[in-house]
Amino acid sequence: MNRPALLDFLEGFRNGEHLPEGEAEQFFDSLLAEQDENLLADILSAWNAKGTSENELYSLASIMRQRAVKVNSRHETFVDAVGTGGSSAKTFNVSTAAAFVIAGAGIPVAKHGNRAATSNSGSADVLSALGVNPAVEAAEAERIFNTIGMCFMFAPNFHKLSPVLAKVRRGLGVPTIFNNLGPLCNPANAPHQIIGVWRKDMVEKTANVLARLGTKKSWIVHGEDGLDEITLNGETHLAEVEENSLRLFRISPKDFEMEPSSLENTRTFSPYESAELIRSILTGKCDVQAAVNLVLINSAAPIYLTGKAATLPDAMKIAKDSLNSGSALGKLNDLIEATN
Repeated sequence: MNRPALLDFLEGFRNGEHLPEGEAEQFFDSLLAEQDENLLADILSAWNAKGTSENELYSLASIMRQRAVKVNSRHETFVDAVGTGGSSAKTFNVSTAAAFVIAGAGIPVAKHGNRAATSNSGSADVLSALGVNPAVEAAEAERIFNTIGMCFMFAPNFHKLSPVLAKVRRGLGVPTIFNNLGPLCNPANAPHQIIGVWRKDMVEKTANVLARLGTKKSWIVHGEDGLDEITLNGETHLAEVEENSLRLFRISPKDFEMEPSSLENTRTFSPYESAELIRSILTGKCDVQAAVNLVLINSAAPIYLTGKAATLPDAMKIAKDSLNSGSALGKLNDLIEATN
């Protein structure tokens, strides 16, 4: 496929046409090879305006999964908790903080992520600020995961994408299909995931794609306040995917035996600020209870999904014990040591 063909697809997107499944791989390769930033920006903008279809998301996720460098796990049960970014409710890196609490509870975490494209601080950015080297090579990430039960898989080391395309995404400043693709392409093929999405209408679509790709038991979530996490500020829209079945429902903090609260004091704007808040939470020195509770509720859900807890309140108790005992902080220190 060549540049004129990309122009044809651009015109198709502008006319509301979806990407034909049989041409997805050739289109994807052409997109990655293209060096014209203006053309790439036009294609992504037109794609956004049209809306991503379920088949487009499934086709490209399948391609990325097939091509990814794999992490082979000795752990049978493990999780990934990740947000797509692009949320209208900007907070600190909640899922990154939750990863340490989950791992501290004895559940291995294979976290997949990148630097920020449409948010203030991506998972790789905040991990760097915490003292972790996020960009270890794939083989080293696998060794670390199988040794300490936690790793970070830096997306560019596992997926050969285009630096030009990445630059264009950052320049657009709005989420695109690639925000949604990344969380669906965990290199370790995590059997349990919580994926937060930036819009409510993406919950069921993303869940359908994950069901087609295969998962043991996972949740796709979107807070009604716009958060791409489980929120404390109202209800969270949720799709549960278990094997091939899908169930839509809503949860609230009361399901975890927590009181709803505002997230006003959980908003930060840089990797350094986010890292300082996460470290204060893990060391028990955080004076923003909403930030602590937001991490706990987003840790309890993955703990529940793995079957380690029979109920969400039981999972919350396990998450609190991981945090209060220092086990979560210990996992951060383990990861710092292992990656440096």
